[in-house]
Amino acid sequence: MRKSRFTAVTAGLLAGGLLLAACGDDDDGNGDDTTTEETDDTGGDESGDGDDEGDDGGEAAALETRLIADADPASCVPASESAPIPDPEGTGDDPTEISVANFSGWDENYVVYELAKAALEEQGYTVTETELDPAAAYQGVADGDAEILMDAWLPGTHAQYIDQLGDQLEDLGCWFDEGFLTIAVNSDSPAQSLAELAEFEDEYGGRIVGIEEGAGLTTTTREQAIPTYGLDDWDFPTSSTQAMLAELESATEAGEDIVVTLWHPHWAYAAYDIRDLEDPEGAMGEAERLYNLGRPGFTEEYPNAAQLLKNLHLTNEQLLEIEDILVVENNREDNEGSVAQWLDENPDFLDQWRNGELG
Repeated sequence: MRKSRFTAVTAGLLAGGLLLAACGDDDDGNGDDTTTEETDDTGGDESGDGDDEGDDGGEAAALETRLIADADPASCVPASESAPIPDPEGTGDDPTEISVANFSGWDENYVVYELAKAALEEQGYTVTETELDPAAAYQGVADGDAEILMDAWLPGTHAQYIDQLGDQLEDLGCWFDEGFLTIAVNSDSPAQSLAELAEFEDEYGGRIVGIEEGAGLTTTTREQAIPTYGLDDWDFPTSSTQAMLAELESATEAGEDIVVTLWHPHWAYAAYDIRDLEDPEGAMGEAERLYNLGRPGFTEEYPNAAQLLKNLHLTNEQLLEIEDILVVENNREDNEGSVAQWLDENPDFLDQWRNGELG
């Protein structure tokens, strides 16, 4: 029944034209909805004064039910609320089925989902996923049609979704704090900075290759970077991430100069000889945190799984190692096997995760 409701929600969003593609919405967000529902205060690495009922299992700290609307995403420290999970060998009092809303085509989302699936299934959970564009994923979790999403980019890229739905989404902590929106070039090309890119219009063909039209990266590039650095006369074609990567591969193989919109973390930095252009005016925004978010009531109903999610922290090196296996070695043909390979090479990771030792 849950799956059929989720399918209906997705269909409705598609029909209404609400789905946005990769990397969410604009940096500043444009939602006008207020998020004033009462809840425990603070987010990020602050302890808060939460008085919601949490799990009291064993050595684990009591979990707060805290809404992301009341958090300060820019201050989040990964795994700052780490503690041993209440039942490291099983599911505790949690329901045993967990559904995850994943962002279609986002490789870091595939990585973190497969890691969570491996950890949870080993303890006896059944984990399923539905791939959606960000708007549908956020709406589905807020409506309770999926339990969690694991790749929320905050405070900028997904700001609109938090403006609209943050008072219906539980903050389960950030697991990565090195996310950046970037504009990149092939390493042997002349420009070193966005401030001097306009000087090399002929070398780059006066063209910046974008991704999806509805992406936050696209909006930031068009509304911030292009006018800030005097690139208004340059072409900025948008279609899809896959199309951008195909152009990047073709240009680098042919020894041609190219400018593309990209982000960290991304496997392309390991696969191609590329580098970021310096951004002296900060037009592409500050560092982003990648968050786990839950449906209403998730922490209370799933204290064991909620603590596991709050314990998660991946370094940039770890994330790129897994993406390299998943994308470069295996061409996304065996995501589960790719993550299993990395876990075999890092046998202590799952135990450290459950024990709250990744921070």
